[in-house]
Amino acid sequence: MHILSLGAGVQSSTLALMAARGEIGQMPDAAIFADTQWEPRKVYEWLDWLETQLPFPVVRVTAGSLRDAIVQKQNTTGQRFASIPWFVRNPDGTHGMGRRQCTREYKIDPINKEKRRLLGYEPRQRIPVGACTTWIGISTDEAARMKPSRERWNVNKYPLIEAGMSRGHCLAWMTRHGYPQPPKSSCIGCPYHSDEEWRHVKADPEAWADAVYIDGVIRKPAGLYAGEQFAHASRKPLAEVDFTTAEENGQATLWDEECEGMCGV
Repeated sequence: MHILSLGAGVQSSTLALMAARGEIGQMPDAAIFADTQWEPRKVYEWLDWLETQLPFPVVRVTAGSLRDAIVQKQNTTGQRFASIPWFVRNPDGTHGMGRRQCTREYKIDPINKEKRRLLGYEPRQRIPVGACTTWIGISTDEAARMKPSRERWNVNKYPLIEAGMSRGHCLAWMTRHGYPQPPKSSCIGCPYHSDEEWRHVKADPEAWADAVYIDGVIRKPAGLYAGEQFAHASRKPLAEVDFTTAEENGQATLWDEECEGMCGV
């Protein structure tokens, strides 16, 4: 079985549309979208449109609302605070970062559970080695994110890497074939946002209000933790962070070309 892991962002959307046009070779049996229930509205609107363009089914799975888990200070099992890599400021002035388990709990595990179901196997039932190939939309500028599967029955494949395509190449491919530009797919309050991505969140009043609210909710963790948690790397309340660019503050730009992310920053 061939499964496309669909995040509904630029790269995975490009991969899905390339597959639909027969440019990958093997047509996937299905695409799986793991819904954290905390994506911007534009991502869900894009996913609705994308489904109409694909000849293979898109299966939406979820482990529940990540946002609700943050508010309720629990994870998917209800046993502890949802483990997200928030930025931490300790009482002694030192800095840290929380553990990152949200990707596994809300993305990887639900996708693997659905792949097992599609293969026809019950939980804990042995699956033959290599029974499933999963296509993952990682591009050349993100090659460091490539990882082998932890499951022996699954093999990860990276068609964009094999095609030598960067994120910029994906956007160019979309334009060349007359497709609209996909939104960036990530949780509204993800601490891995760059300032540019935070500006996109802030441009959506509904999403920004929610991000600011959640940033306040996480300030004091549950249990014995003494540090304070923040959604932004500055370790300031999100509403107080200045996201204006140097150009907006009067500094001239030194570049005329659009960055394709190749420098790794």
